[in-house]
Amino acid sequence: MKITVVGTGYVGLVSGVCFSDFGHEVICVDKSAEKIEQLSKGQVPIYEPGLEDVLARNAAAGRLKFSTDLVSAVDGADAVFIAVGTPTRRGDGHADLRYVMAAAEEIGRALTGYTVVVTKSTVPVGTNRKVAEVIRAAVPGARFDIAANPEFLREGAAIEDFMKPDRVVVGVESEKAKAVMAAIYRPLYLRDFPIVYTGLETAEMIKYAANAFLATKISFINEIAALCERAGADVKGVAKGIGLDGRIGSKFLHAGPGYGGSCFPKDTSALARIGQEYGVPQRITETVIAVNDAVRRRMVDKILDLCEGKVAGRKIAVLGVTFKPETDDMREAPSLTIVPALIGARAKVHVVDPHGRREGEALLPGVVWEEDAYTAAQDAEAVVILTEWNQFRALDLKRLAGSMAVPRMADLRNIYDRETVLAAGFTAWDGVGRG
Repeated sequence: MKITVVGTGYVGLVSGVCFSDFGHEVICVDKSAEKIEQLSKGQVPIYEPGLEDVLARNAAAGRLKFSTDLVSAVDGADAVFIAVGTPTRRGDGHADLRYVMAAAEEIGRALTGYTVVVTKSTVPVGTNRKVAEVIRAAVPGARFDIAANPEFLREGAAIEDFMKPDRVVVGVESEKAKAVMAAIYRPLYLRDFPIVYTGLETAEMIKYAANAFLATKISFINEIAALCERAGADVKGVAKGIGLDGRIGSKFLHAGPGYGGSCFPKDTSALARIGQEYGVPQRITETVIAVNDAVRRRMVDKILDLCEGKVAGRKIAVLGVTFKPETDDMREAPSLTIVPALIGARAKVHVVDPHGRREGEALLPGVVWEEDAYTAAQDAEAVVILTEWNQFRALDLKRLAGSMAVPRMADLRNIYDRETVLAAGFTAWDGVGRG
């Protein structure tokens, strides 16, 4: 199959590279000449484990190419995937569909034969029909079908998620489009990975419902964590006790500083707006958003309380600023709330993150970037663990405590336990929901 992917952001690049690894002929298109030049040289502009190796392998085999020329890339394609950004629109919480619709119009004008136009971007219910309208308006005689194919990729594990998915969701309305999509995903079908065929609106809703549900689990356990702190319970034990129930499951029950990233914040916001538009308010999702915002503010208070209410003029070491480990993504990261609050309280914040500096330097003005945790903690009066990178899971706690002016730890990812930290020489420790 010949596949064109429009947009080389996180979703588009991972999808295009993995489709080529299925054996398809893939062209990834982007308006940024600089990005296309970089990718053509085998240089990946994002940090995603394994992506660079898979890209290099398929580029060398001639199955994967990059271009700024959408017209030639679409010519003769069996399927064109729209994988451009749908950020939250300023002011109203809606998904911004400008880039999707612009791509749809360009694709429509470039079609030369029957093609399945597939929306990979996360879009509100009804968007795929609007995409079809845009294409028909641009080229009334165009021969095409629309398909909805939402992504479910975890940053830091995207290659594995694409190659070994829990499920593939495909929204189609014609047997011809279904046949094309079945051919594209045949390598997964042959290995018995579930492929769920639905209508367009159902596929669109599945994506939002899935992310909202996962965000709900995170906000739920964070509220339970706050109650555990008051009641003297341990949220880790609570999470284990309820997670072993097969009806609940253990994933996304880790208390911490709240969810972030490219999906949960914008998708919960968009779902809440969709509910309002249809006159069916999504009260649980609206509450999840409010709880997540409150959790971040509560984390700031925990750090201040640990420092006896005063951080002005004090050095605070922050370990990790990306929204999760194994990614360089800073979008909606808890650090973007917590670190500025500390700086606003006139703390001297020193930061270390294995891959967060490239984006973080612009997003976190006023911090000092360090190369490792021990340098960051030197003479500090508190160390704050914000992202659970592996290198922060095995710190030499005695060395860390010995280098600090006042050895205190705010472990906002519950990596360590109180007894271990205090035995290593720390004078104070606070986790999330640990009684």
